[in-house]
Amino acid sequence: MTVEPWRNGLAGLSIAGLLLPEAVAYAAIAGLPPDRAIIAAIVGCLAYALAGQSRSAIVAPTSSSAAMLAATLAAIPGDAAARDAFATSVVLMTGGLFVLASLFRLGGLTGFISRPVLRGFSFGLAVTIILHQLPDLLGIHASGTNLASFLADLFRQLPQGRPSVVALGCLALALLLFLRRWTWFPGPLLVMLAGLLLGHFMELEKLDILTVGRIDFAPALPGLDLLPPAIYAELGRYSLPLVLILFAESWGTVRSLGLRDGGDLRADRELLAFGLANLASGLLRGMPVGAGFSAGSAAQAAGASNRLAGAFAALSVGLMVLFAGHAIETMPRAIPAAVVIAALVHALDPKPFLRLWKIGRDNYLAMGTAAGILVFGVLNGMLLAVVLSLVAMLRRLSHPHVARLARLPESRDYVDAARHPDAQLPVGLVILRPAAPLFYANADTVLSAVARMALEEPLARNVVLSLEESFDLDTTALDQLVDFDRRLSGSGRVVAYARVHDHVRDLMQRAGEDGLLMRCHYSVDDAVRALTGTGN
Repeated sequence: MTVEPWRNGLAGLSIAGLLLPEAVAYAAIAGLPPDRAIIAAIVGCLAYALAGQSRSAIVAPTSSSAAMLAATLAAIPGDAAARDAFATSVVLMTGGLFVLASLFRLGGLTGFISRPVLRGFSFGLAVTIILHQLPDLLGIHASGTNLASFLADLFRQLPQGRPSVVALGCLALALLLFLRRWTWFPGPLLVMLAGLLLGHFMELEKLDILTVGRIDFAPALPGLDLLPPAIYAELGRYSLPLVLILFAESWGTVRSLGLRDGGDLRADRELLAFGLANLASGLLRGMPVGAGFSAGSAAQAAGASNRLAGAFAALSVGLMVLFAGHAIETMPRAIPAAVVIAALVHALDPKPFLRLWKIGRDNYLAMGTAAGILVFGVLNGMLLAVVLSLVAMLRRLSHPHVARLARLPESRDYVDAARHPDAQLPVGLVILRPAAPLFYANADTVLSAVARMALEEPLARNVVLSLEESFDLDTTALDQLVDFDRRLSGSGRVVAYARVHDHVRDLMQRAGEDGLLMRCHYSVDDAVRALTGTGN
């Protein structure tokens, strides 16, 4: 027998030690019984293990989705039974929207989320989760509608911190961080067991230590709650934002973990896996589920090598609740808080940010994303990050560098003359190459810059424009290229076009621009020889 199942089994136990207390906390946020979150954690892990791709991702209730579900239930009035039916319908609609997004192949939209954005997402989300664990670690209560109000309330409550809780939480956190050096060892499980023993043999209330509290676990049979169409329409208004939140958080998590795990992740497949997990959770009357960053980080830290770790975690959570549910109720709240913080400490590593500052590229994207997550929340922070990514891309494309090319000695290779002092500039000829593809948003700016550079050379009556970066042209870019050609021809210049792709040639032919087509060449050297009549 290989060591792989044992390794994933131990990792699953460590993850279960985090999932169970997290589930109880997230159910409280949503205003639902803990059993709904526990069921969601179990079926979410199992469904993702069957359909997902990431070996570290753990699909279970998340803090952001719990908060969004709470807002949904608060917006639609109803008694306890109605709230239960509303929650079930929201989870099922969320799963259905994920599946539809997968069927329509909308996973390609994730390409707009760059790696610096993912690193900023990891950092911002880790800071957010850690800060929200501090009240349990300090033995105080703090709340707020956003991070700023939460921190303000946290600082106001600090003088009321309970020394016994602080001591216990810090001891648990120190032990967890110490045990992290042995990835195969289930440190979270050990600390959780210690907390169970502490709650069993000591009267924690007398020590002013808060406990997890009552847990009722009553698995339900699969079923659907039929509601009036008007209610479904109202719930649909909240289901779409919930999908966006879960998608932003889950995809950011699996991609962030994937940067360290390696392996190929297909976004459409992940959308399907998230959809199936939510459908399964809804059928069993669970909560919305997604790939939580804290649980995924715990799986990675525990040495999970494949999705079996998530399946083991699900089974472990079920067995814990069935056979040790009453014992878990007496566990100090500071224990799960310490487990969550320890799982996320590595995400605070500044090295990825320092690397971006060192190479001088995309550092503002990473920092902007982290700041956006902290200030505006997961969904708005990710939307801000996508906007920043698009703005950065458009800025680079709209103002690209235009290189002046020259020929390397004893060769037919043409390179940027500014970077190769030994390259030979041709006499009576200027060769220019935009460092970005031409399209409707930059064609006028780029071609105007090329024309200015060409006209600044009064002795250069021949011009070669390299279009190697332009695999295809839209109609606006083609019209701008025709205007550019006429402008230079009117000034007495002869223009040849080098490295013109077949798609561009086909477009010129369909547009009836035979004059341009006749002066298109596959290489810079061919264009130079056509203009000068020599290859030397």
